[in-house]
Formats: sequence, C-alpha cells, structure tokens
Amino acid sequence: MSGFLRPEAAATLTRWREVLVALAVMVLGLWIAARPGLILQGAGYALMLAAAVALIPAIRRARFAAEGEGPGVVQVVEGRILYMGPQTGGAVSLGELTSLSLRRDHEGNAAWLLHEPGQMLVIPVNAAGAEALFDAFTALPGLGSQRLLAARQGLRAGTQTLWRRADVPALTQ
Repeated sequence: MSGFLRPEAAATLTRWREVLVALAVMVLGLWIAARPGLILQGAGYALMLAAAVALIPAIRRARFAAEGEGPGVVQVVEGRILYMGPQTGGAVSLGELTSLSLRRDHEGNAAWLLHEPGQMLVIPVNAAGAEALFDAFTALPGLGSQRLLAARQGLRAGTQTLWRRADVPALTQ
C-alpha cells in the first residue's frame, strides 16, 4: 500500500482502521437486513447493533492515538505498562499506579507521567504502541475516557494530573 497512497493518507487510514471496519460491518448488516426473511433481517439488525457497540470505543481509540513517530516503544502486557526508550525506560503496574499526569511543553510535545511508589515513568504520547495506553488508562477506577481524550487533545502547556489513587495498596496487611 506504500506505493498506492501517500504516507500521510496511509497513516490516517491505519489510525482509523477500527472505525472503518465497524462501519463496513454496519453496512453489511444493513444489506443483510434488507433481504427478505425474518431470520435474515434479525441477523442483519443484530450485526448492525454489534457494529454500533464496537464503533464507540473504536472512535475513542482513534482520537487518542498520536500522529507521528516518537521515541521508544510501549507495550501493555497483563496489567503492566512497559516503555523502552532510547535513553530511558521501565515498567509500572496498573495495580500499583498512584497517579497519572500529562505534561505538555511550549512546543506542543506531550508525555504521560506514570507514578508508582519509588519511581516515575515518562512515556511520550507519540511513542510506538502508545495507543494501547488508552485501554489501560480507562481501566483505572474513576478515570473516564472523555477526560482522558480532552487532556490528550488539549494544547495547554504544563502538567495536568488526570487521575490519583484514593488508597495506596499496602505491602503487608
């Protein structure tokens, strides 16, 4: 596809691919629902409903994803966020996370600040694989996806704390 489309267009299509697939499934459901027969119509409507349910989080993830290629690679594996950067890196557990912030400088560069007892992990918002952070962050109790998206798309310089754990888990009982 690299020779057929400009790189910017290919990146946009890749970013919005989940949304495009959900819309295609909705169209397929509509086509099936337009066929004669009660069973086919019911299956078509069920397919359209499933695609509509999948469309909402797909749009949120596409809005959350960063454009460009930042330094480092992010992976989310079994409740742990791993960041491997060119100069720094580390891992934090979602269960031990104490706060989540977004820092943006005056040039518009932004980074996630993940605080855990004894360490802080800084992840550029445009690092490879950073789109996986959306699902990890929305799993935090009390952090809504709308607040996360608003902070991600904001342009204000400074550090904005988005989430803070109410109770820090103890090492012993």
